[in-house]
Amino acid sequence: MKPILLQGHERSITQIKYNRDGDLLFSCAKDQVVNVWYSLNGERLGSYNGHTGAVWCVDVDWDTKKVLTGAADNTCRLWDCETGKKTNVFDTKSAVRTCGFDYSGNIIMFSTDKQMGYDCFIHLFDMRDSRQITQNEPYLTIPFKESKVTSAVWGSLGEYIVVGLENGQLLQYSKKSGEMLTQTKEHVKQVNDIQASQDLTMVITASKDTTAKLFDIETLELLKTYKTERPVNSATISPIHSHVILGGGQEAMDVTTTSTRIGKFEARFFHSIFEEEFGRVKGHFGPINSVSFHPDGKSYSSGGEDGYVRIHNFDSQYFDFQFEC
Repeated sequence: MKPILLQGHERSITQIKYNRDGDLLFSCAKDQVVNVWYSLNGERLGSYNGHTGAVWCVDVDWDTKKVLTGAADNTCRLWDCETGKKTNVFDTKSAVRTCGFDYSGNIIMFSTDKQMGYDCFIHLFDMRDSRQITQNEPYLTIPFKESKVTSAVWGSLGEYIVVGLENGQLLQYSKKSGEMLTQTKEHVKQVNDIQASQDLTMVITASKDTTAKLFDIETLELLKTYKTERPVNSATISPIHSHVILGGGQEAMDVTTTSTRIGKFEARFFHSIFEEEFGRVKGHFGPINSVSFHPDGKSYSSGGEDGYVRIHNFDSQYFDFQFEC
């Protein structure tokens, strides 16, 4: 499985995201740049320039017309996907850690960090209300006083948000009232990443406690646990097979003191039902910060601390593989 290597960033990748059709791949990094690539051949289509701090998150709406980015320069920015022009800037009082469009593409949410004396909040804007956009007034603000939001994702039909916290909690909030619907605490350390399945029935969480866990998205009931020996930075669910991919490795600050073999920087494949590991893919020099399955399930991409994005197209053996009970 020979990967396509994408070299468009000078610093470590923070998040990668496919659009709904899977023909485009968006990547953001600590070098203040957001790039968009053709996922088929790795050709760079363009970039979204304007942030003055590390870009932590990126999302694209369902019809690939708008792009949303959040960064450490205390702004969340809205872009025209086709032209790369900035259409709106939401100013915040602290760094924007997560962002996302709901299923309709009409409502956006983003979270701000707990820093510089400010609490952590999730802000929700309705894109159909021009007053909210022009005056930077969200229709709903959800405060988090106990712990910081580290990741968030929209639930089925955009009715609620699933939020992961620094203390390992997983919460579910209504987008209409802002009230907490349900909560669980299965992780003992920070939740690094949350990704939903393609049919929005499950979410997978990646945590610093060296595990990834599969939950029912409606009830937040724990379904499966995937154990490793190193912190898990990102996890993704296959849309066509009972497979999940985990990406991580040791802490980035310790990378120079060990060899790549000991650091365990491979992408690790687990069977989502049997919880057993059946494959690994090496390549990154440093921890993997983000992994994502292509919407057709025939390839996946990973972005690492080394600043590279790698697109892996699966060989025929992957599709022939049968897990023996």
